[in-house]
Amino acid sequence: MQATRRRRLARRRKSLGLTQEDLAARLRVERSTVVRWEGGEREPQPWIRPRLAAALNLSSEELEELLTEADGVDGDAGTRPYEALAPGDRNPAFGPEIAEQVRRSQEEWPRVRRAVGARGRELAELAAWLYPAACRAPGGHALTGPGWLLDEPVELDSVRLSFADAESPLPRLEPLDHVLPLTTRGERYAGYSRAVRDLVRPRLLENRLSYRLLGVSQRHGVAMTFGTTTFFEVFDLKESLAHEFKAAWLASGGSVPDWSALPLRSAIGVPFDPARLLMSPGISTLTIRRGARGDDRFMMHQRDGRAVADGGGMCTVMPSGEFQPSSLAAVDVRNDFSLWRNIMREYSEEFLGNPEHDGAGACSIDYVRQEPFRSFEQARAEGRLRLWHYGLVMDPLTLAASQRTVAVIDDETFDRLFTGLVSTNDEGHLVGEGGRLDMPFTGEAIDRLEPRLSACSLTLLRLAWRDRSRLLGR
Repeated sequence: MQATRRRRLARRRKSLGLTQEDLAARLRVERSTVVRWEGGEREPQPWIRPRLAAALNLSSEELEELLTEADGVDGDAGTRPYEALAPGDRNPAFGPEIAEQVRRSQEEWPRVRRAVGARGRELAELAAWLYPAACRAPGGHALTGPGWLLDEPVELDSVRLSFADAESPLPRLEPLDHVLPLTTRGERYAGYSRAVRDLVRPRLLENRLSYRLLGVSQRHGVAMTFGTTTFFEVFDLKESLAHEFKAAWLASGGSVPDWSALPLRSAIGVPFDPARLLMSPGISTLTIRRGARGDDRFMMHQRDGRAVADGGGMCTVMPSGEFQPSSLAAVDVRNDFSLWRNIMREYSEEFLGNPEHDGAGACSIDYVRQEPFRSFEQARAEGRLRLWHYGLVMDPLTLAASQRTVAVIDDETFDRLFTGLVSTNDEGHLVGEGGRLDMPFTGEAIDRLEPRLSACSLTLLRLAWRDRSRLLGR
């Protein structure tokens, strides 16, 4: 599908007498980057948007309006449901036939997205069957690539990260028409996230800078190389893949679809090459409260489908979140390029309900002096909070990669760190047993929870139970 041009953005540049080369020079980017912005092929990265707005003499809000130009038309007329448009807003070329096509498209698309009739992680399990056994993690619930998943966990600090400054080209997948609905102008939406925003908007849907996986190696221990991307760039890809599978599953009457019905997935093939598949592996941490008398427990989170754009209705380990900096400031792209700092911020957000640490902060975080990070650091230095890394797995339905980690916290330390533990956060609520906000870390509890668990969370819980003696130090 051809990308939608941002004509108003280009007109604004020209009105200031700037060529694409002039604007690129002011922003210290390549001319091809400006071409892709104006051509609708790529979003400006969040940290460069203030500079872009200043170069175009626009406010941040005015720039966002130009960047979200709806399917080649001015304003938002192309984004509202057709029935909501005033007669004067409607395209005069629209006749009853086109209007009916738009109506059917905007009704069918949410129906496929919901995939009514699918139970739990059924679709993820079916999608896993498309791939050979060598591509599956232990248990067969999730996928994992060569060198991705470790035979046994390693300490978090042994995982080496490197940052690549050079911009890497984004892999492009086509066709997309079969996973995108029609706008009120009778054209396809430019991207999946835009359709979600307009037609089924959840409470939490924000575009933020994220770290992009560029390479994985186990040659001398675990090493990963990252660049940058945005949440929407990754979201558009993984949700398009999931939508394609859901549509094919519905059309087949609930059977595993044939590869011929999955052109996007077929174009990717074996899905573990970051050069062919855009990946931003978030970090999901299994938190185990280590009991002094062996009564260990773990934390579990029920995701609210009304609040989140993906994974709603499933139980996951917690905390879980995107691997991203804490603010849009360029300094934080490097300052927060740390697995531990990302995990700490997720604890602050999901366990303590601190929204200012959720990746949209306005200023840098002082991890040495600022609470709760100071206390987290102290507990770890004292050996009362230990962290382990299992490597990477991939959700079979969305082909979204994620890092799997485990935190073991002594019970007294847990109670001190999380005195203000919240039972409900922006993304859902905690799942507990016996009037508590946690679950017993036993094989029986994992078995009972299995139907409610996401594929990747189940994989991590099974691995952690297998390696419990090593993780718990017993």
